[in-house]
Amino acid sequence: MHTKESHLPWAQLYDETYGDAWVWVALAPQWRLVLAFVVGKRTQESANLLLERVVHVTDEHIPFFTSDQLPEYPVALLQTYGRWEQPPRQGSRGRYPQPRRVPLPDLLYAQVVKKRQQGRVVAVTSQIVFGDPQAVEARLAASPVSHAVNTSFVERDNLTQRQHSRRLTRRTNGFSKAWSWLDRQLWLSLAYYHFVLPHDSLRQPLPVPEPTRGAGSLRRWDPVTPAMAAGITDHVWSVRELLSYRVPAPFLDQLPEMERLFPPWKQVHQGR
Repeated sequence: MHTKESHLPWAQLYDETYGDAWVWVALAPQWRLVLAFVVGKRTQESANLLLERVVHVTDEHIPFFTSDQLPEYPVALLQTYGRWEQPPRQGSRGRYPQPRRVPLPDLLYAQVVKKRQQGRVVAVTSQIVFGDPQAVEARLAASPVSHAVNTSFVERDNLTQRQHSRRLTRRTNGFSKAWSWLDRQLWLSLAYYHFVLPHDSLRQPLPVPEPTRGAGSLRRWDPVTPAMAAGITDHVWSVRELLSYRVPAPFLDQLPEMERLFPPWKQVHQGR
């Protein structure tokens, strides 16, 4: 942010609000729904915050997680979906080992493992990090979107978001100069993506094709947005409906409790 990291003076490299930033994303591929995102550095704190936001918007059931091999993900999953356990003492003498964090029994997590040679991917496999292998296989077999561990859905969503937001386009001068403005722009663009923009992969066939205006072909598909697929709404919103939506009062009462997950950004002067 502010300036690309390769152009930063040495003094500004130690300020986390300067230089490159990452958008951490948690995606529910069944509905093409972005559950949570975090704008920040590639640190353990950002990964932990992403998983805390996922817990905030999901029920008591633990989702089945897949990701690449970024080392921050297992630690964040243990922090969010783990418990402290006291290992048994080896022998009858000496101090007990330090308590350690262990995953909850229902936590299932698998990683995509990419083998590279000279910078190119030559093989792709997977490994189970947390959970029983049979339970993971059962989840994959029952999955409505994919029967293999992969990151293709979130990678495709990354492309979609880049196409919808110039702030995420590579090698342009359209990048945000402050984290707060990128965060706000993503909230707005994701609201449009979730409620206004129908997703082709989610559309449903009509029982009976419907006529269109003029002499055009019959309409055979019913448009569905990610929010409709997830049961959040029952219709495709218009831009007017999105921008004029009145936030319910009970939600406003919960804002102080959510400040831990969504701390306010400091005001940034944008010039004239």
